[in-house]
Amino acid sequence: MDNAGYTTLTRQSGLMREMQTVANNLANMSTSGYRREGLIFAEHVKRLEGEADSLSMATATARNTSMIQGALTQTGGTFDFAIEGPGFFLIETPAGDRLTRAGSFTPSPEGELVTPEGHRLLDNGGSPIFVPPDAARISLAADGTLSAGENPLAQIGLYLPADPNQMQREDGVRFISVAGVEPTEGSAILQGFVENSNVDPVAEITRMIEVQRAYEMGQGFMEKEDERIRSVMRTLGSS
Repeated sequence: MDNAGYTTLTRQSGLMREMQTVANNLANMSTSGYRREGLIFAEHVKRLEGEADSLSMATATARNTSMIQGALTQTGGTFDFAIEGPGFFLIETPAGDRLTRAGSFTPSPEGELVTPEGHRLLDNGGSPIFVPPDAARISLAADGTLSAGENPLAQIGLYLPADPNQMQREDGVRFISVAGVEPTEGSAILQGFVENSNVDPVAEITRMIEVQRAYEMGQGFMEKEDERIRSVMRTLGSS
């Protein structure tokens, strides 16, 4: 394969990954707390030996997570919480602490607030939040203070990654902060609401069409280049 073929092949590979990313965004457009993901294309230029031109290769391995606020939906659930502003809930999983914007929780049999998967929600000190089974009316203040009647129980913690560039997606709604997390203030937590996915379906479908057309164009170029090489080989073989 010549240089033009290698260049096109790397571009096609990146477009395929972007198509998979767009498809995953569309599949999660109804997932509460989901953050849209994008793919970042970069160009790698290599200087060739002699008088040959340089070789440009496309790479698409870096990913970007959109932090745009998603719309809020009122559920009325006592333990449904939504963050208005920047920040994440911190949950404890068997693999370590994770960040999430998915705020649907429920008391476990032990009385701790947990996610649907059973991961414990942590307070502003990094400890699990306990709600007594016989607690009176549960209310939540905008600063995250959870109360039973007039008695405060805990303050739900809001956190940000210490280095946003080192935040990795574990799945659709959970993130790993490689550099650790730090508490943040200034955002409000609303009770009885959940945050919707921040995926714009119209924009994603438009991007999917663009990627598909770009892929088809690249495929056509590779087929023409392959036919050109075969034609040259046939000509040389018959001479």
